[in-house]
Amino acid sequence: MRCREHVPWASICKRAPHAGQGPVAESKWSDCVDQKSPRMPRSSVSRYLTMRGKQGIAGPVHRRRWITMASVLILGGLSLASAAQQSLVLQPEANSILSEEPITPVPKPPQIDPSKIRLGERLFGDPRLSRDNSRSCSSCHDLGTNGASKRSYDAGLDGSGLPLNTPTVFNAALSFRFGWEGKIRGIESDIKASLENPQIMGANISELAERLGTDPGLRREFTIVYGGGPDARNVVDALASFQRTLTTPDSRFDRWLTGDAGALSAQEEDGYRLFKSLGCVSCHQGVNIGGNLFQRHGIFHPLGSPKPEILRVPSLRNVATTPPYFHDGSAETLDDAVRKMGMAQLNSTLTDEQVKAIVAYLRTLTGKYRGAQVGAEP
Repeated sequence: MRCREHVPWASICKRAPHAGQGPVAESKWSDCVDQKSPRMPRSSVSRYLTMRGKQGIAGPVHRRRWITMASVLILGGLSLASAAQQSLVLQPEANSILSEEPITPVPKPPQIDPSKIRLGERLFGDPRLSRDNSRSCSSCHDLGTNGASKRSYDAGLDGSGLPLNTPTVFNAALSFRFGWEGKIRGIESDIKASLENPQIMGANISELAERLGTDPGLRREFTIVYGGGPDARNVVDALASFQRTLTTPDSRFDRWLTGDAGALSAQEEDGYRLFKSLGCVSCHQGVNIGGNLFQRHGIFHPLGSPKPEILRVPSLRNVATTPPYFHDGSAETLDDAVRKMGMAQLNSTLTDEQVKAIVAYLRTLTGKYRGAQVGAEP
């Protein structure tokens, strides 16, 4: 049996739209669609009914013929309209589930010029984007595992630890803000900030573009795609084009949402029910199961490092593959993270059975990247 327990989430929190769509709006889980049945083109029927014989009055044979044709057309039109009405109104079970749930499936990757994607992917793994050629984007965002790293803190260019745990790049484009503090609004701005951050890449974008332009093969590729060699604008655009494709659809939970009743076990469905009824979903909802609002951490009890006090709620997509957890990487396992969240954010001491069920549910959120399941779940 599917979980359909509801909580008035709109009264608990505000949900922001997707990136770049303006101010925060109240939660809204479904949209109304104006469904209209197709109309029968009556003009053709009227034309047949008003045809007259040579004497100005339709003869009996003609009259019967046109009445018969009109009846067939009308009945056929009613049948087609009825069928169309059923196809619009009698939606499959999946649409009913989606309209009731506070979480929606990850969409397929957007349609972007493949040549831009290939170029952006090449740049993503190119260490020349860093000041000293020592690292690339993939150094901290490993697309072969979890889109992040396994460390609590990645190292900066000077060898010291970065101030916050590295979030995954998978599905980042679906969040309304970027980074733990949510200070950056757009993906292009996030890329610029990472390239220019003295601790992350430490680069001057115009200078690195000039450096890339000395590579004949890369310059040729930029010219084919952008009509000219690398510059500060098209380097960022190529990276952004690639990163927009880093979505991970087709998780088991998404398949359940879209009508696959056997995608989840009884324990996993129970975990989702608890996830909603306990209040986890008041912050973790929407397409990214997070990433669409800000929240204070440690509301009832401390949760990791006290700073920063307010964070952009992280996405739980692929969460089973992204330990350690929290902004400071202080939770080593998903079990530990669930227990600490229950106490710190909900003031609840969760039972072992509840924790196992919620963890089982969270493991169903692992999607696929290019047809392969993300990471190897620990």
